[in-house]
Amino acid sequence: MAANGEEQQTQAGRHQEVGHKSLLQSDALYQYILETSVYPREPECMKELRELTAKHPWNIMTTSADEGQFLNMLLKLINAKNTMEIGVYTGYSLLATALAIPEDGKILAMDINRENYELGLPVIEKAGVANKIEFKEGPALPVLDQMIEDGKYHGSYDFIFVDADKDNYINYHKRLIELVKVGGLIGYDNTLWNGSVVAPADAPMRKYVRYYRDFVLELNKALAADPRIEICMLPVGDGITLCRRIK
Repeated sequence: MAANGEEQQTQAGRHQEVGHKSLLQSDALYQYILETSVYPREPECMKELRELTAKHPWNIMTTSADEGQFLNMLLKLINAKNTMEIGVYTGYSLLATALAIPEDGKILAMDINRENYELGLPVIEKAGVANKIEFKEGPALPVLDQMIEDGKYHGSYDFIFVDADKDNYINYHKRLIELVKVGGLIGYDNTLWNGSVVAPADAPMRKYVRYYRDFVLELNKALAADPRIEICMLPVGDGITLCRRIK
């Protein structure tokens, strides 16, 4: 029994590695998905940015390769053109978006750390899609409040991706529901939060996992009860919940 527990801990540890954020219990199965479906089709620029990000000390923050592939296809399926991203890091999901939207598409990208964004920017520029991105450094909430106050941005976004401070997800949702169009999508990342959403409150967890866990649980409950949206929670990456605005 102890040996089995050690094996599970080892697997959990491996799943913390960059690009291994899947909730699949088998590393081999996740690796199969990556090697069979994701890596053979991953654009060279995204591979370069993924490998560059893997060397960064905060690499756990990056979007996984399978989720990047999913977002890229999703944006094409909904013909997204005007998009927003809150929480950019080095820009892996941002690049997936920029490659998916048309030449005249736009992404409003916000992050409190420009330095991380500029780490990935040369790759984004080399890919020829930097012209689609408007980057704003600083907290997103004041920007969103200003946009709502201006009035002209209501219902103007086709897709919004949120992968930022989990303790503000509810606050983001209150504003973003005004800015996404009816029929448009908001994607909230990390909604299964390392699997901690089903763990007992006294279970051993990393400090940052424990800190944000209740905020993620609160968001999940709020999204399920929001009559303005249809939702679909997917076990891709660390869990992503798609919200389609219906009114």
